[in-house]
Amino acid sequence: MERAKKPAAIPVSPIQPTPQVSISDDNSRISASLPTGQRVEVLLYGATVISWKSANGKENLFLSSKASLDGSKPVRGGIPLVFPVFGPPKKDHPTGQLPQHGFARNSRWEYLGKSSSESSSLPNSKGDASVKLDFGLSDSMIDASKWNYSFNLTYSVTLGQDNLETSLVVRNTGSSNYDFQLLFHTYLAVDDIAQTTVSGFEDAPFIDKTQGAKEVGPARESISIDSETDRVYTVPMEKPITITEQGKPRYELTRDMLSDVVVWNPWIEKAKGMADFGPEDGYKKMICVEAGSVSAWNTLEAGDTWEGGQRIKTLEG
Repeated sequence: MERAKKPAAIPVSPIQPTPQVSISDDNSRISASLPTGQRVEVLLYGATVISWKSANGKENLFLSSKASLDGSKPVRGGIPLVFPVFGPPKKDHPTGQLPQHGFARNSRWEYLGKSSSESSSLPNSKGDASVKLDFGLSDSMIDASKWNYSFNLTYSVTLGQDNLETSLVVRNTGSSNYDFQLLFHTYLAVDDIAQTTVSGFEDAPFIDKTQGAKEVGPARESISIDSETDRVYTVPMEKPITITEQGKPRYELTRDMLSDVVVWNPWIEKAKGMADFGPEDGYKKMICVEAGSVSAWNTLEAGDTWEGGQRIKTLEG
């Protein structure tokens, strides 16, 4: 006998697609993608971001065609992580035994795991539709004879629908204070360097490393690249940096606890002199706009923690 009133069926919510994370067969790189098509790839050697693609498949980072991806040397392109020294270290400094740009970019990091959705590590971020990858490096994983301090680094790469964030937490786990510098050595992909400008530096002083680290400035207008460029700008952190192509904004860089921005392009002759830079005219397809804290030393006291990061937003429609 049928019941007069049947219970209503319980509605079943459709399963929502979630971010996907995969580890390569050789355990050398981590890839993550969003349901909307964005994708990021990180090499465990150096925890170097080597690819960041928008939903339409467009690559936002320049990677040299001759870059070493086998862990034999730092990667030319993507986002190498510079720590604890920027440039060639002075021999009389505690970082004096380290290679140029320190050890972070040429050490193998540990993949710590992922989290999705409300996972942004920087203030005022949109947490929805994002995935965060965490990587770790500690003093037990490097040659302590060259930098004998206790530390723990947690590096986070967060992929959003229209942005990529990278942030670093530095913990002094020892009993001695130490100084460090930090830089996200970001190689941005552009279609034509001749049609590219960078703005946001107006009235900012800068050091021109192509002129023997001469102090110049303040800058008065946006930067265009027509020769070798290697400048360190000190810019208020609340001021965004905009990269424009053919009069249309393509990227916007915002920073947290990073007061400096390096702008670099090797141009013709220097590009020819770098064995791992390719193609030969690749300088036309890239510009480094690098958020960091490098114009002075950051002192981290025993037991203390420091955190800083950058957010790069794509502005193309």
